[in-house]
Amino acid sequence: MPDATIQKTALIIGASRGLGLAMVEEYLKRGWRVIATGRENSTAKLRQRAQSAAGALEVETVDITVADQVAALHERLATRQLDLLFVNAGVKNDDGETIADVSTEEFVRVMVTNSLSPMRVVEAFEDLVRPGGTIGVMSSGQGSVTNNVNGNYEVYRGSKAALNMFMRSFAARHASDPRTLLLMAPGWVRTDMGGPHARLGIEDSMPNLVNTIDAHAGRAGLHYVDYLGRTVPW
Repeated sequence: MPDATIQKTALIIGASRGLGLAMVEEYLKRGWRVIATGRENSTAKLRQRAQSAAGALEVETVDITVADQVAALHERLATRQLDLLFVNAGVKNDDGETIADVSTEEFVRVMVTNSLSPMRVVEAFEDLVRPGGTIGVMSSGQGSVTNNVNGNYEVYRGSKAALNMFMRSFAARHASDPRTLLLMAPGWVRTDMGGPHARLGIEDSMPNLVNTIDAHAGRAGLHYVDYLGRTVPW
């Protein structure tokens, strides 16, 4: 039997605000050691929280759209073993922009941040995740092709659908891997990104989302689920 007293470790990428910051707080409450990252000049809240975390929270700086910074972070953490690697990264373009309107530059920004960069982190850090551990990324219910019956937010939708596909390819290449792979849909949450009219508060989404992550521990393969553990159709 594993020793239940051994403190588990999570690396949470993109944790300087909103859902990422709430995830850090939730895992600290549950007794985990957390390594949390934000971009340069965005980690003030994390560093403030670390002062009262009795050594349980470490703060690192990385911009995951910059490959050299991802490599440097991996080098700094190369001796660590993770129970959870979770990538929470996302941006959106103007809500009213369609694929016909969006500029090439804005399309590239959204796709690189939401699709390519999270997978680069997964590829770079998966070697630090223990055999029974979990690798997760923050997807969205809007990444579901099946559920897209009204359009809207289509560039953002496309970026999350691409992320889902890339994770599915990663899972296919690691078919015999015993680790849990998760695409998490947090629901529409009132954050800077979700806006003030979203249906859920962070307090509604995050404890349930972490419960769902924990409930899937030890279940190998890829799972696309929402914050309540319900399967999201591809």
